[in-house]
Amino acid sequence: MQSYSEAYKAAGVDITAGYQSVEAFKGFVRATQNERVPGKVLGGIGSFGGFFAPDFNGIAEPVFVSGTDGVGTKLRIAQILNKHDTVGIDLVAMCVNDILCSGAKPLFFLDYIACGKVDVGRIVDIVKGVSEGCIQSNCALVGGETAEHPGTMDADDYDLAGFAVGVVDRSKILDGSAVKAGDLLIGLASSGVHSNGFSLIRKIFDVENCNDTDLLNELLTPTKIYVNDLSELHKRLTINGIAHITGGGLIENIPRMFPEGLSAKLDTDHWTMPDIFGQIAIRGNVSKHDMFNTYNMGVGMVLAVPESEAETARSLGLRIIGRVESGRGLEI
Repeated sequence: MQSYSEAYKAAGVDITAGYQSVEAFKGFVRATQNERVPGKVLGGIGSFGGFFAPDFNGIAEPVFVSGTDGVGTKLRIAQILNKHDTVGIDLVAMCVNDILCSGAKPLFFLDYIACGKVDVGRIVDIVKGVSEGCIQSNCALVGGETAEHPGTMDADDYDLAGFAVGVVDRSKILDGSAVKAGDLLIGLASSGVHSNGFSLIRKIFDVENCNDTDLLNELLTPTKIYVNDLSELHKRLTINGIAHITGGGLIENIPRMFPEGLSAKLDTDHWTMPDIFGQIAIRGNVSKHDMFNTYNMGVGMVLAVPESEAETARSLGLRIIGRVESGRGLEI
């Protein structure tokens, strides 16, 4: 008679490999639980739930802010290159950068990995990236789940999802109400394409048959995490609004940070767009509007600050890329 583990393995689920992967990445999880995290993780790895005791020192009325996201079809680039140690950074970035837009600072993070078959080395690489993303975000990785899906996913396929929780003082929530006509728009540089628009990219560059490893590696560059940048800027500038430039590009995301009746005008001469966006536009015959409605175009975060902050912004080396005006939408 087969043992339980042998029978389950014959059905496509290798529980032993799952246990091995958990043991292998425990060190990466512990590395996120350091003194820079605003709180303390309670308990060990392997509980049914993750326990986190937040440090609310200096926060009069704490409000939790949560966000969830994935990496999308950028994962296909990682699979083609067989390089899996950076997509976890993307996963954390996509969740954490969203909650930063409310003025929050991250507290903790959880991940979910779905795969056709548990490959211990690959899973460890993914979690290594998640750990690095959490370290960059000053938040703790408190738990996660790896699910093997034989028969519904190919053996080498996997997908990622993440969930982040942060905290902000109620009096300091950025909800767009402070943004007004005349505010300046500050652009914080992206690290490249980040994690949006990859279905179009994969088609344009025919990545399944692409031999240009330099291009593929550039596309795999992890999404920039803005936790530390914004932590410093909150100390030096009055920030009325923040937009994370994700799906929908600059055109859709900038207007999300201010109320109806306001619009934005960008001056595209005020920042340098990475060459990769020019390649996408030319090779894919993608219009300017569609590029700005899909990609970050070199700007991963946009801040709205009072006009009186112009000199301070320039002294900090920040780029003023536009202005808030009366109206609706965004003008390029």
